[in-house]
Amino acid sequence: MPETQSRFRRRLALYYSVFTLSLFGFIGMMGLLERSNSDALWLGYVFLFVTIAIYACIGLICRTSDLNEYYVAGRRVPALYNGMAIAADWMSAASFIGLAGILFASGHEGLAYVMGWTGGYCLVAFLLAPYLRKYGGYTIPDFLAARYGNGKPGGNLPVRAIAVLAASLCSFVYLVAQIQGVGLVVTRFIGVEFAVGVFFGLAGILVCSFLGGMRAVTWTQVAQYIMMIVAFLVTVSMIAWKHHGDPLPQVGYGSMLARIEAREHELRNDPAEQAVRASYRQQAIDLQDRIARLPASFEQERAEIAERLQELRARNAPLREIKALERERAEYPADVAAAQLQWNQMREEALARSRPAVSSTEPFPAASAEERKTQRLNFVLLVFCLMLGTASLPHILTRLYTTPSVKETRKSVAWALFFIALLYVSAPTLAALVKYEFFEHVVGMPFADLPQWVNQWRKVDPPVFGIRDVNGDGIVQWAEILIQPDMIVLAAPEIAGLPYVISGLVAAGALAAALSTADGLLLTIANALSHDVFYHMVDRTASHQRRVTTAKIVLLGVALFASYVTSLRPGNILFLVGAAFSLAASSFFPVLVLAIFWKRTTAAGAFAGMVAGLGVAVYYIFVNYPFFTRITGIFGNRWFGVDPIASGAFGVPAGFAVAIVVSLLTPRNAPVIDRLVTYLRKG
Repeated sequence: MPETQSRFRRRLALYYSVFTLSLFGFIGMMGLLERSNSDALWLGYVFLFVTIAIYACIGLICRTSDLNEYYVAGRRVPALYNGMAIAADWMSAASFIGLAGILFASGHEGLAYVMGWTGGYCLVAFLLAPYLRKYGGYTIPDFLAARYGNGKPGGNLPVRAIAVLAASLCSFVYLVAQIQGVGLVVTRFIGVEFAVGVFFGLAGILVCSFLGGMRAVTWTQVAQYIMMIVAFLVTVSMIAWKHHGDPLPQVGYGSMLARIEAREHELRNDPAEQAVRASYRQQAIDLQDRIARLPASFEQERAEIAERLQELRARNAPLREIKALERERAEYPADVAAAQLQWNQMREEALARSRPAVSSTEPFPAASAEERKTQRLNFVLLVFCLMLGTASLPHILTRLYTTPSVKETRKSVAWALFFIALLYVSAPTLAALVKYEFFEHVVGMPFADLPQWVNQWRKVDPPVFGIRDVNGDGIVQWAEILIQPDMIVLAAPEIAGLPYVISGLVAAGALAAALSTADGLLLTIANALSHDVFYHMVDRTASHQRRVTTAKIVLLGVALFASYVTSLRPGNILFLVGAAFSLAASSFFPVLVLAIFWKRTTAAGAFAGMVAGLGVAVYYIFVNYPFFTRITGIFGNRWFGVDPIASGAFGVPAGFAVAIVVSLLTPRNAPVIDRLVTYLRKG
């Protein structure tokens, strides 16, 4: 057996060494082709299609109908490769695309994601990883049902049911964020509409997970990790080398931050910049006046648009003007309530743009002491939710079941931290490099001389980049640029003037990040529904083949539904990911920790704790997040000013409190549970 395992590791090392060398060779070949052909846009197609084809081949080679292979990759993944797979599963579109973007946009506050996500892996290593692997099983609901099952063959069904609901919900929200990332990449580099890009990306997700389950996903994720880390590190090094002569900027970009801070201070005091901000302040005042005059202002403006349209048609105006006004009429709010909601949102956006830009180095640069206090609170609570959410995400915890032993599980978490740190150390560096490029080569430029990449990114739908001459001076001001954080990494090579082959490489890396996490999430939902619902609640006599077939059917259905939801554009990637973490932390963290470290926890307590934690988190997001308030018209008050992304700050304490109180009020578990807890905690 050790000999077989040794041969298996050597074979893996050979395969992935060849893959890595081939990747660098492919990048070099594409670079040479670009130099010989001035039209390089086709490189985006090549990178995306070739990489998806590679993942599809791995998925086909690893196809299986074996239950153990499909659910947990045969429990034979070595620690090093499981660490890479965990890192790929973990470093989603939010990490690859969103992390550098949020650091670019909010400076110091973006470090909450770095601290929270990294700290969460320490909790996984110390609190959960060895115990979950020692238990075995296939899913997290499986573990909870057995722990709170009082020795019943199928475990506790109510606990299993609520665990499946929670796992499916938080995984689904996270999945939507990944598919949105896929849609953004495909839209930019292939040029199709966003909704079409979403369903195109769906095909890439399914070829990896549909046929081979966890076995195919694991070995695909190792290749995807190599792809994304090469893309990120090569981009950072090339930008720094081209403009600063430093191939390793992660070590010493402090001097660049000092120059950025000086430029930001200069811009805050620039008269032209202040004029733009004053224009936005006036816009906010005008919108407030329109809101105050509702419903009269709604009817008046609708009538004015109709009159202008009639006048344009009467004088046979250019078709372009008529089409623009027809589009404005189509986008006009349907009723007074919709107008109030839309104008309020526009007013908030205008107010935000009227304020001085956030400093890259100054923490919590709010206008008042009360606002700074709220910002600090949100920072701390976001770190709290991300840490506990990291330790509770079902698709990450399920990976702990795939190693040969508890020792290998511990080592795999350590490797995962190392592989993740490579990107997390580089993300702040990339954010600083791109902001420096904006200040040097965009801000202060005449609108007539803007680089070509500006026009390319202004065309992307949904809009991620906008620039408009607000004060009419023909010069670009920092306040006139609207940047969505999701575009920073994807646009970084073009902003820095690198060859387009690097843009294609970054697109392939972003696609790998989104696909790797989406595969793991899809598999988590499908396995929970097929194993925990179909097998344990519907048909206990189902054969292994039927259970695997059911998992594949469910996986396909969930993927299609998630793509449809993504096409509705429910929110930006980073919010959706943060919300998934809050939901996971609220649902699972209390009951998992109590399951391992407190024998007195009962099934009733676990069930009530999960319901309470999940219910509080869902309610807080539902009544405070604009996507839902626009649909329902229900508005809530933010408790202590906490953002909805940190709803776990209320859900986790509620879960712990309810689980403990109900456990103390209900009969103790059967002795078999005490023995199970003792077994898990021993050695």
